[in-house]
Amino acid sequence: MNPLACRLWRIVAWLALLLLAGLARADPPPDAGERIFRQGTLASGEPLQAIRDGGMRMEGQAAACMNCHRRSGLGARAGLTAIPPITGRYLFHPRASNPDDLDLPFVDGIRIDREPYTEATLARAIRSGLDSEGRPLSYLMPHFALDDADMAALIGFLKRLDARTLPGVDGTMLHFATIITPDADPVKRQGMLDVLQHYFADKNAFPLGPTPRLRASRSMMFMVNRRWQLHVWELSGAPSAWQAQLQKHLAEQPVLAVVSGLGGSNWAPVHAFCEQAAVPCLFPNVEVPAEEGKGFYSLYFSNGVTLEAQLMARSILRGQDGKAVGPVLQVYREGDSGDAGARALAAALMPAGVTVSNRVLKAHESIASALRKVPKGNVLVLWLRPPDVAALGGSPPPGTTVLMSGLMGGLEHTPVPAGWRAVTELAYPVDLPERRRVRVDYALGWFTIRRIPLVAEQVQADTFLACGLLAETLNHMADTFQRDYLVERVEDMIERRVITGYYPRLTLAPGQRFASKGGYMVRFSGPDGARVAAEGDWTVP
Repeated sequence: MNPLACRLWRIVAWLALLLLAGLARADPPPDAGERIFRQGTLASGEPLQAIRDGGMRMEGQAAACMNCHRRSGLGARAGLTAIPPITGRYLFHPRASNPDDLDLPFVDGIRIDREPYTEATLARAIRSGLDSEGRPLSYLMPHFALDDADMAALIGFLKRLDARTLPGVDGTMLHFATIITPDADPVKRQGMLDVLQHYFADKNAFPLGPTPRLRASRSMMFMVNRRWQLHVWELSGAPSAWQAQLQKHLAEQPVLAVVSGLGGSNWAPVHAFCEQAAVPCLFPNVEVPAEEGKGFYSLYFSNGVTLEAQLMARSILRGQDGKAVGPVLQVYREGDSGDAGARALAAALMPAGVTVSNRVLKAHESIASALRKVPKGNVLVLWLRPPDVAALGGSPPPGTTVLMSGLMGGLEHTPVPAGWRAVTELAYPVDLPERRRVRVDYALGWFTIRRIPLVAEQVQADTFLACGLLAETLNHMADTFQRDYLVERVEDMIERRVITGYYPRLTLAPGQRFASKGGYMVRFSGPDGARVAAEGDWTVP
């Protein structure tokens, strides 16, 4: 090649590289639309800018589409205002004058009597607040500053957001799993499975005819005929092996959600799996929910021993009336849930400068040996199971304040020896027995009719409650079996639940993962010390 031709080739190659680099910069990364929708972050990394009627400015996370239209994109109801769905098939559907002429599942806020959006009119709606026919949208809809590349990324994401292939759903069946870790209590395991299996059998007991053609009418929203199939995923081995086992289970049989479940002292790998796999995990029976409720897909009835630790910390600090708090000694068995409770209590007391020490019992050690040299004036916190509680002996050292985990010990059935009862306070993160009786009796009657042995009342009542919440939520989802939407509907509906089992009230605002947020500190009362009485009102730490 002569020198001139070689130089021209280099110039052409250099220009081509510049053009490709420019195109690479112009094209946002594949997840750019999702980042705009969920995080309020543009492809450049700059915060999304928006302005509402009246001049109110928003940026970044505060401007993210997800805040109003929810993670699913299927909208929500804010007071009397319905936020419409903005996934692809709801934006681009043909106009219909009659709801029964539209083959779309019913969702609150659906707009059927307008022209379908095009990409151009949708971009106008996002930037200028005008609908597909040029009419102003609600004043709640901000006007967003998006260039063409970011707009294309966002619209592309809205089209992909509305998945037509639904994991765990087919024409006749809804598939669910329950997860059991190897350190779960075998008695509780059987009690939970009895409830789940009977509940699923009841759901499938009535003959189901063919599902009618689904329409968007409110009158048709409950007409979805599918059976429920339960898959029991029992884990084995060390926690480090659980994720691979769960991935294998999910690959072999996709499920719409995990319902209930049972763990021991470590639920963190299961929590992480459900978040990574985007599988709703609805109200497992665990004493140590992972990650302090972080994430989206895992919902819990309460924060377990961490909530108990917060209740104990308030009791310890309030009971001193401004005086210095004596040293706190915590006793728990190695590898049990008390480890997490002890860490949470120490963290809660640290800002007050309280000295906290731990006595960790090995498997072979007796509780008597741990308490042989407890100094007078200590606050003694016991994170123990019933056998250890029953073996405490005669009475605590004089002047000792005793606090105990109700969840681990058995709530009002905790076998506290007579010599300890007068000085022991129990953390009690559920409603009092006489107040919850009516709410629990429904489940107990259901168990009796089906001859389900009552072996672990709270676990079985919570499992029944989880199944009931799932059934009510699915009834209001019509055929929109989208996992994110399932979680959102649980959030919206749970506070309207009348029968709440062990809990006085259940609520889940967006972002909250613990439905019951408080509890009591109780003492044993009555002539024989067989009842419990609250030391104060229901407290939310």
